[in-house]
Amino acid sequence: MAIVDRAIARFLPAVPKPVVRRISERYIAGEELEDALRVVRRVNAEGKLATIDVLGEEIANPDEARSIASAYRDAFEAIEREGLDSNVSVKLTALGLGLGYDLCRENLTEVVADAAARGNFVRIDMEDSSTTDDTLRLYRELRESGYDNVGIVLQARLKRTLDDVAALAELRPSVRLCKGIYVERAEIAFRDFEAIRSNFMLVLEALWDAGHYVGVATHDEWLVEQAKRGVTERGLGREDYEFQMLLGVRPALGDDLVREGHRVRI
Repeated sequence: MAIVDRAIARFLPAVPKPVVRRISERYIAGEELEDALRVVRRVNAEGKLATIDVLGEEIANPDEARSIASAYRDAFEAIEREGLDSNVSVKLTALGLGLGYDLCRENLTEVVADAAARGNFVRIDMEDSSTTDDTLRLYRELRESGYDNVGIVLQARLKRTLDDVAALAELRPSVRLCKGIYVERAEIAFRDFEAIRSNFMLVLEALWDAGHYVGVATHDEWLVEQAKRGVTERGLGREDYEFQMLLGVRPALGDDLVREGHRVRI
């Protein structure tokens, strides 16, 4: 898989931008904030919640990181102005984590503070394992500073995740649980499909046992069914959890979940 990823990365710059845009438009709202707002309006009309992610992990200097933080503040202003049901997700590398911890903390705090002032919420995405410790540290620092409008993402692929659930327990975090897309070393990550599935359910049960709100982020129908069974067995209400899916991926599955009365976030 890593070889294929590198091959694609080398090939993409040679692909004409209109072709890339045509292929990706199903999965990415667009290049401007108004594109994202248009998609959120549609998603909300379908009875679904939304989260907006400003793409930009490959930032090269502090000004670019601050620009992305500013773009998130613009998004919150627009969400509030238009009365949309959407929060945001942030990638810490886009806010400057690769350039410096303090720079990233400054940008992230500004975004979270702006969201808090508007009654909105920020989800901190989890990236590859080289960023996991700093991501969890930043989350903890924000919570200890009094910000409750911030959540975290945990990846079932990583072998450390059950320990991270236990370490975060006293904060009662809002957690997005996903399989994880990063190809990691076998010493730290599960590689087998069924092992990842199994750990996903172990982590989900541990989160629910601890009373956490969980965004069950998967397009895997088996995991969706297992999660639905868990919801029923635990007597969870509609406000106690949600399913999360990516734009353009398995939309019919999301529609089915909405019809069944579940909260779904795109």
